[in-house]
Amino acid sequence: SVGYTIMGKTADLTVVQKTTTDTLHKEGKTQKSSVSKHINREAKGRKRCGRKKCASNRDNRTLERIVKQNPFKNVGEIHKDASRTTTHRRMQDMGFSCRIPCVKPFLNNRQCQKRLAWAKDKKDWIAAEWSKVMKRGEAQNPRCLRSKVNTAVYQDVLEHFVLPAADQLNGDADFIFQQDLAPAHSAKATSTWFKDHGIPVLDWPANSPDLNPIENLWGIVKRKMRLCQTQQCRRAEGHYQSNLGSHNT
Repeated sequence: SVGYTIMGKTADLTVVQKTTTDTLHKEGKTQKSSVSKHINREAKGRKRCGRKKCASNRDNRTLERIVKQNPFKNVGEIHKDASRTTTHRRMQDMGFSCRIPCVKPFLNNRQCQKRLAWAKDKKDWIAAEWSKVMKRGEAQNPRCLRSKVNTAVYQDVLEHFVLPAADQLNGDADFIFQQDLAPAHSAKATSTWFKDHGIPVLDWPANSPDLNPIENLWGIVKRKMRLCQTQQCRRAEGHYQSNLGSHNT
């Protein structure tokens, strides 16, 4: 049979099936039920099977306007007259995609006050004072770019990378080390390490990576490293495919 059934109802015929049915009708072979149903449907002007859509064009325009005005609302907050599934399908037909937003920590009033106090305290620093500040990124270990940094890993980086870099950059001159408040940085064991080595640490407000300009540089480095890794994987895959093809031949 040319027709097929889904959930007890005859589904719409595909283009190939419709062409086959029209050919059978022209040849006079109309004894098959699927051919007769298709011809009768076309004669009555019925284009598709199933119930009508519950939403009109006006409803779709209203839904589109609501989604554009409230892009961060989920489907459960938007759907009213139709079910959640229907609303989601209508949104997809309009070209909208549902995404889970990235979690961004917002600054509370206390953190804003600390940032302001920090800025006021440092606003009169001259270039000579800022030149004594050694940023964490100046002694960055590539290991930190590839693995998760815990307290042990961070102290190992301080021991084998920060101290030699400090001697190379500052010699015997005093310096102040700058770092953010990541868990590995603010741990008690890390604070003890700095005290034992006599290294003062610059006070730093919470959730303030934007105050350190070198973070932008490390963002560029990380993106380039990921790009290089992707290119290396593609070259390795191409090399493997070429060797596999030569082996098969």
